Amino acid sequence: MQSVIQSCQRIVIKVGSSLVTNEGRGLDHAALARWAEEIAALTRMGKQVVLVSSGAIAEGVKRLGWAKRPSMLHEKQAAAAVGQMGLVQGYESCFRQHSLQTAQILLTHEDLADRTRYLNARSTLLTLLQHRVLPIINENDTVVTSEIKFGDNDTLGALVTNLIDADALIILTDQRGLYTADPRNNPAAEFVHEAVAGSAELEQMAGGAGSSVGTGGMYTKVIAAKRAALSGAHTVIASGREPQVLTRLAAGEAIGSQLTAGTSRLAARKQWLADHLQVKGSVTLDAGAVKALRGGASLLPVGVVEVNGDFLRGEVVRCLSPDGVEMARGLVNYSSLETQKVLRQPTTKLEPILGYIDEPELIHRDNLVLLQA
Repeated sequence: MQSVIQSCQRIVIKVGSSLVTNEGRGLDHAALARWAEEIAALTRMGKQVVLVSSGAIAEGVKRLGWAKRPSMLHEKQAAAAVGQMGLVQGYESCFRQHSLQTAQILLTHEDLADRTRYLNARSTLLTLLQHRVLPIINENDTVVTSEIKFGDNDTLGALVTNLIDADALIILTDQRGLYTADPRNNPAAEFVHEAVAGSAELEQMAGGAGSSVGTGGMYTKVIAAKRAALSGAHTVIASGREPQVLTRLAAGEAIGSQLTAGTSRLAARKQWLADHLQVKGSVTLDAGAVKALRGGASLLPVGVVEVNGDFLRGEVVRCLSPDGVEMARGLVNYSSLETQKVLRQPTTKLEPILGYIDEPELIHRDNLVLLQA
């Protein structure tokens, strides 16, 4: 078996608390330096990397002089606010040694559930990657309104994978990977080298939390792999204690548990667009736009003759042929009111009419699925 990471160009890497802290007592700066060295090597291979890192609360607990991780939500939020300063400073200093520019992104799940904020976050991250900047992402723990949940950054890593259309998610933990049962309690447990993400058997195999430092068990990692597979991304769950684990994976060495997407990346994303998002409105196209879409082009405002429904940027709309037949649907870059103002207009007129321009396309071809050939 060969690692899928070798052929992946855009990768999200999630690093757990146990791999960046001194057993929960503040940050392990030597560990941060090792991760920076490995990720820098990946970027030299031409790979785009987004890092999702835990560790802020543990660092905050140390800086505040507390004896242990707090249980009260407001105390966790305070620790996260203090510790995030140290986490970002530590990473920024380490990556600077490799001439890598970094950026801090704090997200909540609500940010990614709201389609407008989802697209704004996507645009920001893709722009950073385009400019060879390494985004470092963490949960915005200081503003969450519910308990900081089990395995939150595992889920966040999967959502970011979907967000930027990454090819793979690497979840680094303090365990070797996934077993058929808990190897600490069952000597007959077998290691899972490869499986299909999202299968019911994987969820049955996964156990609870295995670390006193982190909050995520293997179950949350299996669910994260299932989420990542929705957009066609593969997941590798591996031990961050393995020497040079990232560069070895990138070289094709099979390490940890490899959970592959059950279908092609393109097919999975198109299925997600077609079946998993609620349609909010429609646009009617002229014959030229219909032909362009069937040829693989994006939808431009100039090809739209009518707008129906009330939709916001980032919501799903139907694309209707001149005779009213739905031939495609996709994520729209402008609201219904904005679209109404710019229909039949060339791209050069968007900024003069609206006063700004978010995207040159009404629907980009990557966010559009054809329903009729």
